[in-house]
Amino acid sequence: MIFRHEYLDGVWVDLEQPNEEDIRQVAEEFSIGEHIERELLYSTPVPLVMSDENMALLVLHFPTHGTDNGETKSQEVDFVVGRNFILTVRYEVVASLHHLKKLLEAQSLIAERAPITTDVLLEVLFAHLYTSVRDHTNHTADNLSRVEKEMFNGHEKMTVRSISNISREFLHSEASLATQEEPLIHFLNVLIRSGFFDSSFELRAQRIKAERTNIARRVKTHRAVATELRETNIALLGARQNEIMKTLTTINFIFLPLGLISWTFAMRTEGMPLIDSPNAFWIVLGIMLGVAMLLITFFIKRRWLF
Repeated sequence: MIFRHEYLDGVWVDLEQPNEEDIRQVAEEFSIGEHIERELLYSTPVPLVMSDENMALLVLHFPTHGTDNGETKSQEVDFVVGRNFILTVRYEVVASLHHLKKLLEAQSLIAERAPITTDVLLEVLFAHLYTSVRDHTNHTADNLSRVEKEMFNGHEKMTVRSISNISREFLHSEASLATQEEPLIHFLNVLIRSGFFDSSFELRAQRIKAERTNIARRVKTHRAVATELRETNIALLGARQNEIMKTLTTINFIFLPLGLISWTFAMRTEGMPLIDSPNAFWIVLGIMLGVAMLLITFFIKRRWLF
């Protein structure tokens, strides 16, 4: 699908899930070189920067929610920027760009052409993309806060997988943003040196780089929090298991002498006391109860129980 939006002295063309014919058509319209056209035909697994005298190509991958719980996938967006045009190519639906297209379509109903230039629109594109990443990060951080409350409410066992999934999301986002840094800086420097835009673009480039840096720092901070919470959760689980083992050991220690008493009186050998007494059962039961109460009292005073 091809979307076109005209603005002052230029045009933004967005290709969503394009075929070879769409790519070749746009490449012919904007005189895109063969080496850049070849990169647009297929997805690229890593960030990439290419340029010639008339345009520059940037390939970036942005983290977003996957289909499964705790999954983060990367969405590729290819940018080709010239003096009077911006071309974006994506191989799946990117929500932030889809939202921006709807805004521009609504704006075009009011004004014939948007009162913006190529460098302004480029900053707007990156602003929407990084806003989407920030929303993804904030959503994951909200899940982390919910899991933290559950963890301290005694649900440590159930939150183990949740914290691991959240940590994985932050890890993938952090890795994706880290791989963007060098290509993005190189791409913006190429545009500055090319002279496509006026001197104000240097400030816009600084804002684009600062946006990526701020989000990367936010993701790194949340990932550190998730890591600390996971360690805390492990410590709470260990402490709870220790308490359970201590309680089971104490109970076993209480019943051990009681079992010894019952086994002793079960031998029924000659000379066994109380063997002929009609109240032998109740006497033995009373002795066992007394021993149990003494042991329980001792363990409570030593704070081994309760």
